[in-house]
Amino acid sequence: MAIIAKPFGMLLMWLYELTKNYGLAIFLFAFVVKVVLLYFSAKSKKSMMRQTRFTPYLKELEARYEGNRQKYQEEVAKLYKEEGINPMGGCIWSLIPFPILLALYRAIRFPITIMMGVPDEAYATIQEVLTRLGFESGTGARAAAYAQIYESQFITEHFESFAGISDKLRTMDYSFLGLDLGQQPSFRFWEFSAENGTLWSQWGLFLIPVLAGVLSWAQSKISMAVSGSQDPQTASTSKTMLLMMPLMSLWIGFAMPGALGLYWIATSVFQIIQDYLLTKIYTKQLDEEDAERNERLKAKEDELERKREETKRLREEGVTAANPNTSKRKMQKSERQKTLEGANKWENANRAKMSGEDEEPSRVGDRPYARGRAYVAERYGAGGDTAAPAAPETAGETPAAPEAPSIPAGPSGEDSIQAGEIGSESSEDNGE
Repeated sequence: MAIIAKPFGMLLMWLYELTKNYGLAIFLFAFVVKVVLLYFSAKSKKSMMRQTRFTPYLKELEARYEGNRQKYQEEVAKLYKEEGINPMGGCIWSLIPFPILLALYRAIRFPITIMMGVPDEAYATIQEVLTRLGFESGTGARAAAYAQIYESQFITEHFESFAGISDKLRTMDYSFLGLDLGQQPSFRFWEFSAENGTLWSQWGLFLIPVLAGVLSWAQSKISMAVSGSQDPQTASTSKTMLLMMPLMSLWIGFAMPGALGLYWIATSVFQIIQDYLLTKIYTKQLDEEDAERNERLKAKEDELERKREETKRLREEGVTAANPNTSKRKMQKSERQKTLEGANKWENANRAKMSGEDEEPSRVGDRPYARGRAYVAERYGAGGDTAAPAAPETAGETPAAPEAPSIPAGPSGEDSIQAGEIGSESSEDNGE
């Protein structure tokens, strides 16, 4: 982290020497960071706005593939790929300010070694002089964490005693509007009194984290408002951020020196202005993209409709050409279907000739034996009686078996088998 904090500390120190005001240097530092990150912030903003524009399409896909989550996710991924949308694009770039905040925090904590760039050997000599002059930073974790801030303030008051140690050593004034930005704000406002210093210095530091939290909430609220309607997942994330960002701003403001809270305020102000300007610019661009996309989709639909009509016309005229990209399996299936249709047509045309009758009773439509091969409509009497009329019996005579109708020949063309022949064979077997 020290390697990352070095350039930020040098930039903050240069701005301080330029303005001679620590608070103004913090504001300018936040502005420079915003300008440097403007390209990435713009990409994030545009990605989030484009993703919001596709919320109606996502709802349509969700309704179409309800109950099939895997298919829905595949279609969403396909849509994002076709339109060049990165769902994580907005989240990735929005995380960049946090490493910068940590680097700035380190630079503010170590103004002597990071902001001024005093070497470690010279800093060891400075600490010896501080001890000889009776400097005490106090006890506890807070005193240890911000020891260099207190040391730099003491060095500024006794700079003649440290002037020859290092040419990088500078005086530091942390005051801004009557506030000491090197101090950590206290949330115990009920303990503020004139005995602990001026009331403004205590209340002013207390208001810095509060103002940072309010501006952070306003920034998130404005960003949600200008983004328009969002899909449920994005809307849920935005609501979470609307709650978490102000709370985090409050924690940062009260847990760190006032300079960090002032930086957070400046960042929120610049972010609100940036969101407003980028929203106006990208709204116009995305409206043009939507118009072009709608024209492209309409032209595509018109072309598909024209091809469908052309194919329908050619099919009716019987001049359709085979698709050269058709798979071998589909071609074989089509050939079998054509062969079957040709056979059915020939069989229908020659049905009477094949069966030797005017009408084949077992046929139903194109199915030659739908009622069975041995089906005879008059088997149980022409009138639909349940039994055929009994033949007169003569004493001593065996009643003759009724003559069975012939069974139509099978598709192989074999001769018909007479039911009477089967009956004769059965009688012979019984005689034996």
